[in-house]
Amino acid sequence: MNEGGSHSQGGFAVTTRKLPILKAAPIEDMTQKLGIAPPEMIFGDNMARIEHHSGWSIEFNAFDALDRVDKTGESMLKVSYSKAWQQNRQKQFEDIKEVVKPFDWSYSTDYKGSTRTSAPRFQASTKQIPLELLKRPDPILFFDDVVLYEDELADNGIAMLSCKIRVMPERLLLLCRFFMRLDDVLFRIRDTRVYIEFKTGEVIREYTAREEKYDVVKQKLAVTREDVPEMMRDANKLQNVLPVIDGTLESLVVK
Repeated sequence: MNEGGSHSQGGFAVTTRKLPILKAAPIEDMTQKLGIAPPEMIFGDNMARIEHHSGWSIEFNAFDALDRVDKTGESMLKVSYSKAWQQNRQKQFEDIKEVVKPFDWSYSTDYKGSTRTSAPRFQASTKQIPLELLKRPDPILFFDDVVLYEDELADNGIAMLSCKIRVMPERLLLLCRFFMRLDDVLFRIRDTRVYIEFKTGEVIREYTAREEKYDVVKQKLAVTREDVPEMMRDANKLQNVLPVIDGTLESLVVK
């Protein structure tokens, strides 16, 4: 049963789909196509999509996000249990020949959404998302939170990709967030924000990557009066602690 929804506003249609985790046959099919073993909880049918009546659209889904994961193993986090984890995954998928190769088993992705090749296309921009407009107490006409995948990294942390979208009378904001906590190793947050102003048809896409070593974050949090273990599970609180290591700003106008 789909628990997603849809909403139209200012010439844009927002659609979300939320279905159960994939069963064995679709997982095997996805593994063959991706060339890597998918995460433990793979919501392969889930998605969040924004479409404009002109034909322009952007969609966020698990397959395309996982297709951006490093499949060479070059960026694999070198920790003591990564080898054991890899062998365990190979046993799990031993019926699928020559598929499970070394890859970034933290499932880190720099996914910014899937767009159609038709114009208009995003161009590099310097225009920031107007946060002051998003802070206004405007009514929220539509909201949804869609999980695309999740993995507990062999009980040593979490990797999760999810999308939140909220529609106000004059604008909308989508946040696709990859959050990773690898205990005693690293924290990583990669955010893609899509902001749309209905009146002008302007679309701003902002990608920000944040990262910091586990011990450094722990030390930073220790001086606060907050519950440190709880904060380590909360990406919203951690985003102000992790330094930005990469980012892009793009925009386009649809008519």
